[in-house]
Amino acid sequence: MKKMILSKFTIVALGATLLGSCAKKLDLFPTNDLTPQTTYATPEGYKAVLAKIYGGMSTTGNAGPAGASDIQGLDEGSQASFIRGFFNCQELPTDEAVVAWNDQTIQDFHALRWTAGDPFLLGMYARPVYNITISNEYLREATDEKIASRGITGAAATEIANTRSEVRFLRAFNYWVMLDLFGKSTFVTEADQIGTALPREISREELFAYIETELKAIETELQPARSIEYGRVDQGAAWALLARLYLNAEVYTGTGRYSDALTYAKKVIDAGYELHPDYREVFMADNDKAANEFMYVINCDGLRTQSYGNTTFFIHAAAGDNFADYGTNGGWYGYRATSALTNKFADLSGNTDQRAMFSNLSNATINALSDFSQGVWVRKYVNIRSDGGQVSDVNREFSDVDFPVFRLSEMILIYAEAHLRGGGGDLATALAQLNRIRFRAYGQSYGPNDVGRILSSDLNLQFILDERARELFWEGHRRTDLVRYNQLTTGTYLWPWKGGVASGTAVDDKFNLFPIPATNRTANPNLSQNTGY
Repeated sequence: MKKMILSKFTIVALGATLLGSCAKKLDLFPTNDLTPQTTYATPEGYKAVLAKIYGGMSTTGNAGPAGASDIQGLDEGSQASFIRGFFNCQELPTDEAVVAWNDQTIQDFHALRWTAGDPFLLGMYARPVYNITISNEYLREATDEKIASRGITGAAATEIANTRSEVRFLRAFNYWVMLDLFGKSTFVTEADQIGTALPREISREELFAYIETELKAIETELQPARSIEYGRVDQGAAWALLARLYLNAEVYTGTGRYSDALTYAKKVIDAGYELHPDYREVFMADNDKAANEFMYVINCDGLRTQSYGNTTFFIHAAAGDNFADYGTNGGWYGYRATSALTNKFADLSGNTDQRAMFSNLSNATINALSDFSQGVWVRKYVNIRSDGGQVSDVNREFSDVDFPVFRLSEMILIYAEAHLRGGGGDLATALAQLNRIRFRAYGQSYGPNDVGRILSSDLNLQFILDERARELFWEGHRRTDLVRYNQLTTGTYLWPWKGGVASGTAVDDKFNLFPIPATNRTANPNLSQNTGY
């Protein structure tokens, strides 16, 4: 069985007694009925809450797949979860994903026609703010003074103090999600007293600066890169988030920071991370074996983190009658890709690129979005172990596949793009690093006739965007990438059913950002709406 973070403490064991109804309400005015005197009385109590903070990225409540939801009033599996909600926002509006279902407003995502009343967006706004709220509470209770006042000393006190930087990273990551998706956020830190005033709104420029400052502050406090328990964050994660933040700085603030993006991508590249030899195994049930490739993963376990909103969603929603190929017990006949994605893989009929994990290519044309038999089936995440062993949930309902948030490949691609955008570095390094990706992609070779090898003449920004699609599809990058290249809403690049039209069409530029949910603005007049909504 794979090693779980904080393995002595399962997420579901926290129970309502630990976290009560902290920040459950949809108005997202952070409330708190924790009792610190009991919750944080022992080192074990701190570890349990730390597990909950990490677990909030993969679970939706304190009772497994359903019941005792962190966020009430929404569907727990489809609307209150992080991974599934993030995927809907980052992949469904793009060429990489369409959905057959007609559940509430889910079809609006690929059509780029969502509104401020969308329940899926309400959940996606709620989840990061909930995660931020419990992070703030932990930071309030993990000061040196609070720890000492509870009689916790020695190694136990040091261990708790050291976790503060991890929690600050997770809070910064959740704020980055808000920055990228909504362009602004409800803003609360551990310095704010809960219940005394409505939270203020933080602008995109302010939020960028806050995230940058936090990550730079904890950079030397986190454990050295590649030194911490699998599933927890160290310096490598902070460097990776800074690289991603700086790559998109021109979108976020109007000022490019490509030199900084390259600097932090290089820190990761030089830290000793390695590409796992087999690309396909990076997304299998025992992908913890690819730990040397990851800066941060969200741990998922078929017994300990049961949820319909983590990678369990991938293995069911992408499957139909062929569900056994995904290592699960049933298909949901839901998500697939458009032909625009597979067109980026040359001549799929004879392609040896291992990343082309597609089927149903003869039916790639989508005439009806609701017909799962039309479109490209994606078999990237599979609840099957590379060693042929048994997955943890013998019923194969819930997934063991850990979700990769930051991988070495992304850092290599950031280096190359930042170089091409004038961020420094050198072409030879960019080319050599990109060819590490290609060598792995073609099965530790460059394929027949060196078809996979990248030459200096190949390198331009559009090539990098297309290579990001080939390497990172269905990992939560595509919308951000298309916004950065000004291709999400414009007519520069069209794909099937973009804008709700079979051949694709341009849409209003307001859809480069999601609206602030109307429910939040009703509850908190301090929140303003994004332009156009």
